Amino acid sequence: MKRRTAALILALALCLGAAALAADGEVLVSLSHLKGAFTSGFLETLQGSGDSLYQEAERQAEALAGQPDGQSAVRLTELSLKERDCLTALSGAVVLPLAGSLRVSFSSGAVVDATEGRELSSGALLSPNHRYLVAEDTSAAFTVVSQVAVFQYEGIGTVTESAETVDYVAMADALKALRLFQGSDTGYGKGYNLDRYPTRLQALVMFLRVLGEEEAALAYTGSHPFVDVPWGDSYVAYAYDKGYTNGTGPDTFGSDSPVSAASYVEFLLRALGYSAAGVDDWRTALSRAEGRGLITGGERQALEDGEFYRAQVVYLSYRALDAVVSGTGEQLSGRLIRQGLFTEEQLRSARAGVSPVRLG
Repeated sequence: MKRRTAALILALALCLGAAALAADGEVLVSLSHLKGAFTSGFLETLQGSGDSLYQEAERQAEALAGQPDGQSAVRLTELSLKERDCLTALSGAVVLPLAGSLRVSFSSGAVVDATEGRELSSGALLSPNHRYLVAEDTSAAFTVVSQVAVFQYEGIGTVTESAETVDYVAMADALKALRLFQGSDTGYGKGYNLDRYPTRLQALVMFLRVLGEEEAALAYTGSHPFVDVPWGDSYVAYAYDKGYTNGTGPDTFGSDSPVSAASYVEFLLRALGYSAAGVDDWRTALSRAEGRGLITGGERQALEDGEFYRAQVVYLSYRALDAVVSGTGEQLSGRLIRQGLFTEEQLRSARAGVSPVRLG
């Protein structure tokens, strides 16, 4: 028991430091209190929670042996979770939300916003880039209430995943493995930025990837008439030359304008040969896509009623792989395999981690 107690205290050390300091280093929570009553409560909580928690704390504490001074036995972990997924964390855990929305709930004890130095009430929404400490005698549930959420945590916790919500992160992982999606230079969440609005230029790049023509676009040396293209000139010039887009005006492409669900679905219809720029009205794209069997009625309603984020761009692009290319009887995924973008085995492997749950 002495060995276990020592290991637990060691595993708690970093959490104490993180909770005692705000982002700018200002002390907000009494370190003497944390080392005293807090540590005692932390150990008592673990003693009543089962042998497995001792073993996990020991494993983390022992990982510190042989590491340079200052490194933590309680490793920093980043999680990208979907709506209704939940992290249940025990006393000593520290949670730092980075993107999306989390709600905390607990029946007893306290959760402290260490950045502002105040206690939260159960049911409160967390603020991004604030550190939250699970205090003594507390087991707190951090539940995702947005489509996706990215956060970091230190300490002991268990993740429970919902089987009822769309897994946008897994779809993004699958598309990335198939070379159909890339992240940005954002330093968290794999750079996916699934909680952000997609721009018209980003949507065009994604469209060309799904079409299997990104390499051709990158190699294209022609020009375009638009004056508002800050990057990706070859993509825009290629799409303009192929007749995929006419822009938003004679000399404007609308690069940074948010793209709507109907606009992106129109891009996909063109990729599949069901629509043409300057011929079909993009505002009817969702109903035409439903009529072609590319989306369901429930998906159309969800896209019409909800916000359109990069998460939905990923969703539609992933589902488009099963769509039949006009006049061929061949699925889009089959055409991309034939073009050598990925193999059947790579497709099966990428799809293995994606839940079948759909919108609507």
